[in-house]
Amino acid sequence: MSHIIELLTNHPYFYLSTIFVLGLLIGSFLNVVILRLPVMMERDWKQQCCELLDLDDAKFNKDQANINLVTPRSHCPKCKHQISAFQNIPVISYLFLKGKCNNCKNKISIRYPLIEIVSGISVVIVAYYFGVSTQTLFALFLTWSLIALSMIDFDTQYLPDDITLPLLWLGIIINLFGVFTDIESSVLGAIFGYGTLWSVYIIFKLVTGKEGMGHGDFKLLAVLGAWFGWQSLPLIIILSSLVGAVIGISLIIFKSHDRNTAIPFGPYLAIAGWISMLWGPYIMSAYLNTVI
Repeated sequence: MSHIIELLTNHPYFYLSTIFVLGLLIGSFLNVVILRLPVMMERDWKQQCCELLDLDDAKFNKDQANINLVTPRSHCPKCKHQISAFQNIPVISYLFLKGKCNNCKNKISIRYPLIEIVSGISVVIVAYYFGVSTQTLFALFLTWSLIALSMIDFDTQYLPDDITLPLLWLGIIINLFGVFTDIESSVLGAIFGYGTLWSVYIIFKLVTGKEGMGHGDFKLLAVLGAWFGWQSLPLIIILSSLVGAVIGISLIIFKSHDRNTAIPFGPYLAIAGWISMLWGPYIMSAYLNTVI
C-alpha cells in the first residue's frame, strides 16, 4: 500500500488521470442509481401500502419486481436492446454511437455523458485539492453521493434516506478521527443542520399553510453539518440560497419553468456543500477581510 501511495504522490499527472478515469466509470454507475433508485423506492412504498391494506401487490409491482442496481442489464428504453460493454464505455461510446441507440437509432439523452463528465471533472478537482490523503478518499465518495442526490431530487423531488442516512452516520464516524473536523463540531453540525431547516419549514408552514421544502432537505443539511462541522452551516445556507435564487430566476426569465411548480432545493444544498468543502475557509476569510 505504501508503494502505491508513493507512486501516486510522486506522479501527480498519473494520479489525477487515474482519478479522472475512475470518475467517468463511477459516473456511468451513477446514471444507473439516478434512474433506478427512485423506481425501487416507489415499488417498496407500493408494497408497504398493499401490505397495510391487505391487497395483492402483484399487479402493482409486475413491471418493477426485478429492478435493482445490478439487474436488468442496461438497455435502450425504447427498443429494450441490451447495451454491450463496448457500447457502455463512458463518454466515448456516446460519441462513437453519435448519441443514438445502435439498434433502433433512438436518441440517447446527452445527460448520461454529461453526468459522467461532471463526475470525472469534480473528482479531479477534489483529488488535486486534497492530494493523496484520507480526506480525498472520503471527499470522492461524498462528491459522487451529492451528484446522485442532486439528480434524483431534480427528477423526482426525492432525497432518498438510503443515501442521506448512511452519509450522516459516516460523517460522524470519520470525524471521530478528525478527518474534516472534530467530533463535537460534527455532532453539533448534524443537529443544527437538521434543526435549522426544520425550523424554517415549521415557521413557513404556520405562516402560509404550505410546505416550503421536503424533509430530505433537513437531512441533507444535517449530512453536510456532520461532515464539515456546524461552523460550515452559515456559508452553506447562504451559498445554497444564492445558487437557488440565480437558477430559479433564470428559469423563470427564460420561461422554462412554471412559477407555481416547486423547485427542488437539494441540488443547491449539494452544490453549496461541495463548494464549502473545498473553498469554504477561503471564502469566509475573504469575506471577513472585506468586512473588517
